[in-house]
Amino acid sequence: MVRSKAKETENGPEPGGRRAPELSVVVHGPNTQGRLGELLDSLEAEPFAGVEVVVAAVGDWARQEAEEHAARDGRMVVVPLPEGTGDGAARTAGAARATGRWLHFVHAKDGVPAGAPRTVADRVAELPDTVDVLLTDHVRSAWNTAGTLSNDGRVLARAGRRTVAPAELPSLLRTIPLLGNRVVRAGFWRAHEERLRADDERYAALAVLLLAGRVACLGQPALHDRRLRPESMPPGEPEERYAVVDRYEDLLRLAADRPALHGTLYDLMVRDCLRTFARSALPEPVAREFFRRAARAAAAWRPAGRDRPAGFEGVRRALLERDAYAEYRALQTANRTRRAVRSAVRSGGRRVEAAVRDHRYRRALTAPVDPHLAVFSAYWDRGVACNPAAVAAKLAELAPHVHPVWVVSARNAPLVPPGTDHVVPGSRRHREVLARAKYLVNNVNFPNAVVKRPDAVHLQTHHGTPLKRMGLDQLQYPAAAQGLDFPSLLARIDRWDYSVSANTHSTRMWQRAYPARYVSLDHGYPRNDVYYSATADDVLAVRARLGIEPGRTAVLYAPTHRDYEAGWTPRLDLVSLAERLGEDTVLLVRGHYFYGGATSPLAHLRRSGRVVDVSSYDPVEELCLAADALVTDYSSIMFDYANLDRPIVVYADDWETYATTRGVYFDLLAEPPGQVARTQDELADVFASGAWRDEAAAKLRAAFRRRFCEFDDGRAAERVVRRVFLGEPEEALPPVVPVDERTPAPSPEEAATR
Repeated sequence: MVRSKAKETENGPEPGGRRAPELSVVVHGPNTQGRLGELLDSLEAEPFAGVEVVVAAVGDWARQEAEEHAARDGRMVVVPLPEGTGDGAARTAGAARATGRWLHFVHAKDGVPAGAPRTVADRVAELPDTVDVLLTDHVRSAWNTAGTLSNDGRVLARAGRRTVAPAELPSLLRTIPLLGNRVVRAGFWRAHEERLRADDERYAALAVLLLAGRVACLGQPALHDRRLRPESMPPGEPEERYAVVDRYEDLLRLAADRPALHGTLYDLMVRDCLRTFARSALPEPVAREFFRRAARAAAAWRPAGRDRPAGFEGVRRALLERDAYAEYRALQTANRTRRAVRSAVRSGGRRVEAAVRDHRYRRALTAPVDPHLAVFSAYWDRGVACNPAAVAAKLAELAPHVHPVWVVSARNAPLVPPGTDHVVPGSRRHREVLARAKYLVNNVNFPNAVVKRPDAVHLQTHHGTPLKRMGLDQLQYPAAAQGLDFPSLLARIDRWDYSVSANTHSTRMWQRAYPARYVSLDHGYPRNDVYYSATADDVLAVRARLGIEPGRTAVLYAPTHRDYEAGWTPRLDLVSLAERLGEDTVLLVRGHYFYGGATSPLAHLRRSGRVVDVSSYDPVEELCLAADALVTDYSSIMFDYANLDRPIVVYADDWETYATTRGVYFDLLAEPPGQVARTQDELADVFASGAWRDEAAAKLRAAFRRRFCEFDDGRAAERVVRRVFLGEPEEALPPVVPVDERTPAPSPEEAATR
């Protein structure tokens, strides 16, 4: 190959005489929905040394992720950029640090197929300096699809291995306009950088081809285009749609002297303008102005003698070119009516049945929203509990003008605290309050049939910090995804206005698992406020209610559910464990009810007060206050309990199976909140040796608390109520107290001495 001389004249050899890499993969952008780690993992796994990776990391999350990978892989260079840096500026910053002869821009949300960097590097090594762009194929994925090959293969196949001028093959412009499927020669990029640094990727991708002297093609995918849910992205101002017209007018000026390219671009402009008009819910004045601008461009830039397509498409184009707005709207209305009639015929029976069933609810939706009404629910209508209960309690204090109504199942209604206004699902009043409430608060989701009124506010509080995969992230794990209706899940999360978070980890994972436009409230979990407000008397009172005698050590054992098991399987021999822990230790067991009846092998331990079944005890926060230590496996209770700064022991006898079948967001065994035991003997030894509360355990717990108790400082409920119900701005809310400056509730040992 005759590339060595050209390589040195363009980039020069690296210091020390090493030759510059053939290819620089320029990863750029923020760590959108946590996708950057997957991309860098795949690049790190590539054994080929002739490719460098430059990460133009936008924001702290992207920088942290990139620096962790760069510390392991010397081929990676990190360029940290401030939060909010646009894509164009990020690409420019990454290209400035790149030393490769060719540049492959990959957005941080996207991916690179296995082996693609080497394939691309080998192909560009063959190309002369007269070639400016290597156009590749790509695969694409959305939330419900994975790795679908694009339709560009036929266009790429026409070029084969030859190089072409864009005007020789205008259909190249019809390939999906992504910068990631256009690998560009570094010298060419820098020569045109001012024009190509636009944030508008479609413009840059098309301009690259229009500016190129010659183009080569590669029929293999070099990009994994991950499409984000439009509902998860900022909606933008309606007037921003005008940029579609401006984009194509700028591009048409570039192609003005090349008729073949001009004609293809014109067709693309008209198609995209009509699509934007049809698919964007634009306010009437904006829609009319967009149509006017598109019509003006269509008339001004139409190539001489250009025939319109036949049929319906030709009619649409003719109306656009004549700026016949009213006629076009009439055509749209007629077309929608035809589709609606066909749909009604197909589903008529089901729709009539649903209308009869929901007519009372629908009628209630026509009444004005009650600004003083809030509906609360927790754990699928189980009762007054968790974060919603803590929010309701603070609401009564700070906003007593808002009346709370709880949705509680008929089975649990008798357990509702006296004086609590509540409704039973399916009742007439249940439908009325759901329809008229200004505020709807839940730690799971309201039923699918609940309608999100424009002036209502939906507050999602969640009920734990995610270790296991949640939401859409369960799609890859059949055991977890079994029975889940993901389209319905997305419809439910699209109703959220606010999502409460206890830590940055949760905020990021919710954005990934539940991609929608809600506002994240990084205020802490309201249910954890009690861990800072409870007194010594409160701790002793709970222990007395549980029958824990003074001087005894209470260990709360709270295992989690396993999706891969058909039923609940005890993972500990509690008889043996209780014997090993000794008579001065009480096991508080919260989980599936087991070993019941007079013949239970635990009967004598229960009679001696050494095992207490607290599976039905609520609230769980009181159990945490009563316990000297927590033993759990992968339950989110560990994140809440860590607020108390008391010992936590992880019993992880099946970690590999759980992580493989359920999916996890981080390696708990590498970042535990305390000592880890893999067998029951190890667990018993942790307590027998005192390791459960030694200095090493304390250091692990401190790091865990800093990361996962980040916003929990005892004033979370106040921040949520002030922000959501009283409308106070973020800057007016009580600031979060740093972890090291907080004082948790006293431990049982401390409480006994006060």
